[in-house]
Amino acid sequence: MSKYIETNKKLWDTKTGFHLKSEFYEMEAFMSGKNMLKPIELAGLGDVTGKSLLHLQCHFGQDTICWARKGAEVTGIDFSDKSIAAAQQLAKELKIKARFLTSNVLALKDNLEGQFDIVYTSYGVLGWLPDLDQWAEVIAHFLKPGGIFYIAEFHPFLYIHEFSDKKIAFPYFNPGKPFEEEEEGTYADPNAKIKQKEYFWMHSLSEIFQALFKAGLKIVDFHEFDFSPYNCLPHMKERKPGEFIYGDYGVALPHVFSIKARK
Repeated sequence: MSKYIETNKKLWDTKTGFHLKSEFYEMEAFMSGKNMLKPIELAGLGDVTGKSLLHLQCHFGQDTICWARKGAEVTGIDFSDKSIAAAQQLAKELKIKARFLTSNVLALKDNLEGQFDIVYTSYGVLGWLPDLDQWAEVIAHFLKPGGIFYIAEFHPFLYIHEFSDKKIAFPYFNPGKPFEEEEEGTYADPNAKIKQKEYFWMHSLSEIFQALFKAGLKIVDFHEFDFSPYNCLPHMKERKPGEFIYGDYGVALPHVFSIKARK
């Protein structure tokens, strides 16, 4: 398994430099104070003032810092050294109190102590994880009693598509092994000079829910959305400001889901 994780880590180390310069992440606006969080997660979590928040798979910390601007006491973790170094530098430049550390999320128990009011993760995270039972155990471990776990994530139904060809190419249910692709460009910069292998896993909604149930978490809210708040796939169109849909099927497809759970 370490082979797959190390390959993905190198890919995200490479992606980070391109993402920081991309129009997708609007770094100039972000540095000037723009809120980069989307209405889905803002409505889902509500007021975070004074709450401790652990952000899993935080990339270079843009959303983590936005939660700090909303009043949370934030800790962000990611397995990419380059991403965490960038997050630490951004927090320093912005004079934002935020803690960032490098760790594979599944090994976080070995690298972080304490518990949090909120454990948060979002958009494009689960496909990089081979074991959701272990993931959910990590979440439960770091939540205070009564604490909230919140995820907003791309819907697994969307991931069965080969996006560039608009065809179904992957199974909805987890076959127990990763899929291998060679990445060209990146969702934030399709023209980025990146051509590296990546490994990803398929996880159905039932697998996600069962992992959280087994970890002792109680689901208190669940939503599905027929749009993406990000224009991050080929063949997407904006149906109205901030809502992007994939393909031209003429019927509503699930694009994103959110889950709120309590310990």
